[in-house]
Amino acid sequence: MCAARRVSPRLSGARAASETFSTAAVSPKSLQRRRKVRVAYEAPAGSDVEKAAQTEAKKQKWEPKDWRRHLDNIREMRKARDAPVDQMGAEKCFDSEAPPEVMRYQVLLSLMLSSQTRDQVTSAAMTRLREHGLTVDNILATEDATLGRLIYPVGFWKSKVRYIKETSAILKRDYRGDIPKTVAELVKLPGVGPKMAHLVMAIAWQNVSGIGVDTHVHRISNRLKWVQRETKLPEETRKALENWLPRELWSEINWLLVGFGQQICLPISPRCGECLNRDICPASGKR
Repeated sequence: MCAARRVSPRLSGARAASETFSTAAVSPKSLQRRRKVRVAYEAPAGSDVEKAAQTEAKKQKWEPKDWRRHLDNIREMRKARDAPVDQMGAEKCFDSEAPPEVMRYQVLLSLMLSSQTRDQVTSAAMTRLREHGLTVDNILATEDATLGRLIYPVGFWKSKVRYIKETSAILKRDYRGDIPKTVAELVKLPGVGPKMAHLVMAIAWQNVSGIGVDTHVHRISNRLKWVQRETKLPEETRKALENWLPRELWSEINWLLVGFGQQICLPISPRCGECLNRDICPASGKR
């Protein structure tokens, strides 16, 4: 019979400790604890590090080249305020002494008439309407043929007769003769689009809800490369501008660019030689 092998108490204790350590190292609880360990460079949500990163990302938001110089130069060219829009635009077409709801109604109608129409023609039509009596009740009582004669020759005058009558009926029924207070409600009215709605909000309610983009603003924004990619429609231009232009500047962009487009940056044969931006305009010399 072979003699039993004696194990040293010291060796036995070391082996036991080794086995215990080995078992603990692979236990499920230990693995769970390892998974919860946060990597040192991962900033917790809402931390100062994360907020700083968000701030930096905002700073890197796209902006057009030289846009502040463009804007300052356009302000200089428009300081006389002598373009047609300054004398006959929607802000000049309503009766400032009329009751507030009547004034707002007249602002809305002047903008409805202005679509695809020169300011001079819109202003003349508004003068005739005001002499006739430009209130919701009076327009609803006016024959379509008479209304057509009053607004002719505004663009698409036949369609606008229908839009004005339908809109006036909705205002009387749903708004007690006043106009809606939100863009969402305004664009539901017949013949009212986003450009008109944002201008109504600014003029009638003194609430800047967005940039009013007409053909002038659309054209000039593309010429100056104020849009990151070329836009085909005014509504696309509005969204592109609002994505980077500081909100405190939204209220002046429409009247600045409309007047600039009426006097210098014309649709055909723009007067680049008279423009203060001729040396920094991407479109200068290309037309």
